[in-house]
Parts: sequence; structure tokens; C-alpha cells
Amino acid sequence: MSNLESLRAAIAADAENDAATRAGYRPLFVAAEPARILLVGQAPGRIAQETGIPWNDASGQMLCSWLGVTDADLRNPDMFAIMPMDFYYPGKGPSGDLPPRRGFAARWHPQILEHLPHIELTVLIGTYAQRHYLGAQARRTVTETVRSFRDYLPDMVPVVHPSPINFRWHSKNPWFKSELLPVLQTRVQEVASLV
Repeated sequence: MSNLESLRAAIAADAENDAATRAGYRPLFVAAEPARILLVGQAPGRIAQETGIPWNDASGQMLCSWLGVTDADLRNPDMFAIMPMDFYYPGKGPSGDLPPRRGFAARWHPQILEHLPHIELTVLIGTYAQRHYLGAQARRTVTETVRSFRDYLPDMVPVVHPSPINFRWHSKNPWFKSELLPVLQTRVQEVASLV
């Protein structure tokens, strides 16, 4: 068993994850030592958890479009590592999915990152990932953080969640597609070409 698979087993065996493990769900992250691009999102959606495939929905299709890659590229662990802030679907809340559990990323992400020495670009998807990884460098709102994307280059690019229901946000922020996405796609190509 590889070190990463041993770590996955340890996460599944943790008492805090007992209900998900008993239900047959594995910790949902993708990590392989050669990966050069890290995607940090919120938490798996229901479909992703049930299928065991991250970004396995319309949001994943949008994310591929934003990155300028194919679905096959996104599924290539030698190119992309995928590490949400929580590795399990958090359930439904009154206005969408519940947030990732507090402290989960702080506990498990560093242990996984030890096995990802070649990461050159981290894409921070949504407010939870941005607050965790940018800390005091994150702006007051996710929009302000994403609008300041140049401040985090070349190592990180913050983006909003690629959910199709964010169409109103995109209509109010056309700079995302005209300014940020070309920079993101260029940076992904620069890093991916090293694989």
C-alpha cells in the first residue's frame, strides 16, 4: 500500500468519519506524486460522493472549461491533484450544501501535501479554500479576492465556484471571463507542459 493510500485508510478509519465509512464512502481526494496543479474546492457534492468521482457534475464541466482542459485531463492524477476542504459530502442545508467541517483541512491537507512535492499552481475554488490558504491575504469577500487574482500569481489563482447557478454573479462581473480566465488557462498550460 502506498503512503497516500495508507493515509486515505487512516482518514476513513478516523472516528469523525465513521458514519461516511460505514455508508461505504471513501475519502474523496485525488493525489499522485507527479501532480503539478492542485485544485482545492469546498467539499464533494452528493453525486461526487456517490460515484467516487470528484467534480462529476455540471460544475465539473464548467471547471474544465475555465481551466482550458478536457475531462480526461482533469482526471489525470499526474496532472491534477484534487483536494477539497472536506473529503465527504456535508449534507444539505437551508440554502444549499452545508459548509465543510471546521478543522478538517487543517488536520489532513498538510499530510497529503507532503506527498505532492511538484505542485506549482494551486487553484482556490470558493471562499473556504481561499480563507484557509490565503489567510490574511484574502480580501473581505470572495468577489474581492477573485478580483485581486493577480496579487496571488504565479503560485495561486482564486476563482468562484463553477456552479451553473452563479450566472448572476458572472453577469455582474464580466472581468472574470475576459481577464482572469485567459490568465488561468495560460498558467495551467505552462505548468501542465512540464508533466
